[in-house]
Amino acid sequence: MSEKIRNDAIGIRKLVREAEAVSDEAMIACSRLKQAIVRARQNPQLSVDAGQKALLRLTQAEQQALSLSTNLLRVHDELSRLARETLGPDDDSGTQIAPSAIADDFSASVPSPESVSQADVVSAR
Repeated sequence: MSEKIRNDAIGIRKLVREAEAVSDEAMIACSRLKQAIVRARQNPQLSVDAGQKALLRLTQAEQQALSLSTNLLRVHDELSRLARETLGPDDDSGTQIAPSAIADDFSASVPSPESVSQADVVSAR
């Protein structure tokens, strides 16, 4: 294969790994934010529904971040397949992605903040 194709593949490999790392960092940031919100709302001076809509929206954002990560794994898998077909076997062991990691999303049904009533919030506590 041409040196241009090989150099493009190396650049793409680096960018895929960078995108995967950024999506992981987004999930970590969401997790930290959720933890801070839950800790803050334990203050007895706050109403029982303080931050509930924010937590629901944040949970949706976490699901979207996980979907992003899963889709990036699918991109990675497809590009790895293409590289093997175009460039032949890789020098190292190559990227191995378990089929279960790129299967259809198993997203839990998280209600939208608008669909949760005040009564639901109070009864959940």
